Amino acid sequence: MFRPTPRSIWYILAIGGLGVAAFSVALTEWLLLDPCHLCIFQRLLFALAGLFALAAALGARVLGYLTVASALGGLWSSLYQSWLQLQPPGAVNCIGGELGPVERLVEWLGQQAPELFLATGFCEDPGLQILGLSLANWGAIAFALGAIAAVWALVASAPRPSARADRSD
Repeated sequence: MFRPTPRSIWYILAIGGLGVAAFSVALTEWLLLDPCHLCIFQRLLFALAGLFALAAALGARVLGYLTVASALGGLWSSLYQSWLQLQPPGAVNCIGGELGPVERLVEWLGQQAPELFLATGFCEDPGLQILGLSLANWGAIAFALGAIAAVWALVASAPRPSARADRSD
């Protein structure tokens, strides 16, 4: 039976985060999807969480905290996008007058590497659905599970205070 260790959890999170980021690029190309700013931002956060988890698995435990932060940022982003998708058509629009920090980052990344980061869709459009859930919904589930696993790995690998050797009976 598999008994997870903190290191194995970090490796699983690294493979999962980097795998989801790569799969989202492949899925976009394969199905000709139009990712939005939040989709691209979540793709970036999956990749960052994967890289931070890999560093934590290789001994840089402190980067495990950045894994948790990346996963929580992705959870917020995917939940916000899921909320946008639940609104009546035309009631909300993710593209406003002035771009926010997420949109500016994605726009800049899209100029640097358009094949990975070019946003062409709208956040409120559910697009592809799998088993009745949008990709943003699936992202929220994955980010939540990743954050929980990363917190567990951090807690399980925390240094324990040593027992007192000089007990008096």
